[in-house]
Amino acid sequence: MTTQSNSNCPLCKDSGGDLIYKANKYRVIWADEALYPGFLRVIWNDHVREFSDLSDEDQTLLMKVVVKLERFVLNDMQADKSNVATLGNVVPHLHWHVIPRFTDDAHFPAPVWGAAKQGGGLSSRQKLILTDKDMLIQRLAKLLGGN
Repeated sequence: MTTQSNSNCPLCKDSGGDLIYKANKYRVIWADEALYPGFLRVIWNDHVREFSDLSDEDQTLLMKVVVKLERFVLNDMQADKSNVATLGNVVPHLHWHVIPRFTDDAHFPAPVWGAAKQGGGLSSRQKLILTDKDMLIQRLAKLLGGN
């Protein structure tokens, strides 16, 4: 498939965060979200707006990656819950968010995009993710390299 891009799209112009792994069809980044260390995104490399625009084969590939990321968030980051979402309302370029959630994080149980709880900050486990970031990124890159 020929790579398609949109010169006005930030995800076509830039990696979208700290690049962890890049495959022919997608890339995985560590997003820079202050209250959510470990926030991951899998971004389709071609400029595609909707998941349903992909072939069945590509949909399966992308879902396998999302599931790997979710398992990583739950097992390696020891999150209490994972949030998985694809929105694209602001940036209409196909990407999935995989977010580690903790019962004592700044928004729990509300979505991360809502108003933070009064006095909400990083939980102790989120601070640990920041401390272990390099090690976690190395483990995730190795896990994804098996695709």
